[in-house]
Amino acid sequence: MKLTIFDKENWKEIGATLARNKTRTFLTGFGIFWGVAMLAMLMGGATGGEDMLKRNFAGFATNSGGLVPEQTTMPYHGYQKGRRWQIDIADVAMLRQSFPELETIIPTFQKWGSSFKYGKNSYSGQLVGAGPDYTVMQSPKFYTGRFINEADDAAERRVAVIGKKVASQLFPGIDDPVGKVIDVNGGAYSVVGVIGDNSEIHLNGSLDESVVIPSSTFRRANGYGDKVDFVMMVAKEKTDLSEVIPRMRRVLYRRHDIHPNDEGALWAINVAEQFKQIDQLFTGIDLLALFIGVSTLLAGVIGIGNIMWVIVKERTQEIGIRRAIGAKPRDIIVQVLSEGAALTVISGLAGLCMAAAVLGIMHKINNPPDAVSVAHFQMSFSQALMILATFIALGTLAGLIPSIKAMKIKPIEAINSK
Repeated sequence: MKLTIFDKENWKEIGATLARNKTRTFLTGFGIFWGVAMLAMLMGGATGGEDMLKRNFAGFATNSGGLVPEQTTMPYHGYQKGRRWQIDIADVAMLRQSFPELETIIPTFQKWGSSFKYGKNSYSGQLVGAGPDYTVMQSPKFYTGRFINEADDAAERRVAVIGKKVASQLFPGIDDPVGKVIDVNGGAYSVVGVIGDNSEIHLNGSLDESVVIPSSTFRRANGYGDKVDFVMMVAKEKTDLSEVIPRMRRVLYRRHDIHPNDEGALWAINVAEQFKQIDQLFTGIDLLALFIGVSTLLAGVIGIGNIMWVIVKERTQEIGIRRAIGAKPRDIIVQVLSEGAALTVISGLAGLCMAAAVLGIMHKINNPPDAVSVAHFQMSFSQALMILATFIALGTLAGLIPSIKAMKIKPIEAINSK
C-alpha cells in the first residue's frame, strides 16, 4: 500500500477522518487559524505602527533641538520669580561662537493671529520670520516657487512664502499664486513660494497655516528689535544634544541672571532624544509581538498534537487491519501526518487571508490622500510563507509522536482492542 500526495483516495480518507468529529476538528483548526492570523497581523501592524510614528518626524533633522525662554520660577540676584526674559540676537551670536559642535543655530520669530488678505479673501494664521537656514532643521514640502534666500534677508525684501492652506483660502482655483501680492498685517508682500508640512509634528506651528517672511523684514515690520522667539539648532554628526543643551542653558542663565537650577525658565526640546524613545518603544512592541506570536503558535501546535493522539486512539483497529494486510510503517506515519498537515494548511491559509484583509483595511484607514508618507500596514509574501511554513513544520512535528505510536501498534492487539 503506497500513499502519495497525489493519491485522490488518500485525500478523501483524510477528509472523512477530519469530518468524523466536526467539533474537535473545528476547534483545532480555529486555533491554528487564529494563531496564524494573529502572528501575521502583529507583524504587519507593528511595521505600520512604526511607519506612522516615524512619519510624525519626517522632514525633521534627526539630531536637532530647540530653545524657548519662559518665565523664571525661582528668585535670583534680587529678581523675583515670574520674571520674563528674552533670548536676543547677541545671545545667538555668542552661542554660535561657543558651540562649534553645532552645525547651525537658527533664530526664528513668530506672531500668532496675523491677518493675510488677497482681494475679498482673508485668512488668520501664524506669521514667521526666518532665514534660508530654517529648512535645515524642518524641511517643508514645496508645491511651487522657492523659499526665503540670503538676498531676501539681507535686503529686507517684502516677499512671502505662504502655506498650502493659506494659499487655498486666499487663491481658490489658482494653482500657482507666485507673483501675486498679498496683504500681511497691513503690508504688501509678493508671494515667492507655496509650502506645506512634511511632518505631522510641528515645533514652530504648522507650515500649512503659516506665512514665512525674511527674519530681517519681520523684525523691522513688528518692532522686535533684538528679541528672538524661538532658537532652533542642528548638531553635527556624532554630537550628543543631551549633553550640549544643559551647557547652553548654563551659558544663557549666566548672561541673564537666572538661577542655575531653574529648569522652568527655559523650555528645551531634543528631537534626537525623541527618536531614541521611539526606537525603545518599538523594541518593546517587537518583543511583545514575538511573545504573543510564540504563545499562539504553541497553542496551535499543541492542538494539532492532541487531535492526532485522539485520531490514533480512535483508529487503533483500523491501523491494525492496515498493518495486517501489508501496510508499511512508513505508510501509517504518512497517513497520520497528512491529516495534521492538511488541517494546518487549510486553517493557516484562511488565517493569512483574514490577516491580509484586516491589514488592508488598516492600511487604507491610516493612509489618507494627504498623508506626508505611507505607513505600510502589510506583510510581505516571504513573511506570509515563513509563518505558514513554520506552522506546518511544527504541526508536523507535533503529529510525529502519535504517528510513531501508530506505527508500533501490533496488528493482533489492535484488532482485538475495543
